[in-house]
Amino acid sequence: GRNKIHIYDPLGSSAAKRHGEAKWVTQIRSALDEDRFTLYVQPIKSINRENAAEHVEVLIRMLDESGELILPGAFIPAAERFDLMPRVDRWVIDRLMRYIEDHREACLAAERRYFVNLSGQSLCDEDVLNMILDCIKRYAIPKGMLCFEVTETAAISNLTSAEHFMRTLQRFGCEFALDDFGSGLSSFGYLKHLPVEYLKIDGAFVKEMLDNLIDDSMVDAINRIGHIMGLETIAEFVENKRVLHRLEDIGIDYAQGYGICRPYPIEQLFE
Repeated sequence: GRNKIHIYDPLGSSAAKRHGEAKWVTQIRSALDEDRFTLYVQPIKSINRENAAEHVEVLIRMLDESGELILPGAFIPAAERFDLMPRVDRWVIDRLMRYIEDHREACLAAERRYFVNLSGQSLCDEDVLNMILDCIKRYAIPKGMLCFEVTETAAISNLTSAEHFMRTLQRFGCEFALDDFGSGLSSFGYLKHLPVEYLKIDGAFVKEMLDNLIDDSMVDAINRIGHIMGLETIAEFVENKRVLHRLEDIGIDYAQGYGICRPYPIEQLFE
């Protein structure tokens, strides 16, 4: 009403946010202890080569106590803030390895690559590195079956650790994709130092490329430089056929998004 002053208290809102994240931490720990996570996959489709193998990105979902699915956007920020991501990453890797072992013949025949997200915290964690190496040996994972995705931001902020982590796993047949590429200001400068095979172009550019000439030019530029460096390019957030056709014209190698296929449970991969 009149003659009143309203004072905005930013600390109040951040305190509420911290309280919300703390609640998620309890849920994440319970889900890890009680095995209440599940794996989904989303196809990564070759768009400029015939008969190329279709790859998949491996995604995590949490199940609440009533069995309802919770998307990672709800709990991953809290897991990152409270250093729980190495545990979450290890769960994903362990579960994927078991899945590959249980469907070994089909996995080998499909020649499919599994793209697995790794957090910045895991890139600096020798326990995670050793766990992956142990899994590769124990499950006799063939060269090229695993590709780990690291975000550009995580790789750049932990450059020495990231390079060590990546080069070690590459010696054992793993590949790497730089995720959300183009989101950082120094993208191209750092690219020379990171041993990656794929560039995943930031979906923010892809989503708007039909309506924004700058976004379209960014996608084109990233694709050209990637190809000059011998890397394959993947466009994320491909939401319709018009975007897909434009990506084909530019010469992007792979596309991923709801316009191609929505994520589905990993159990349906060979159905």
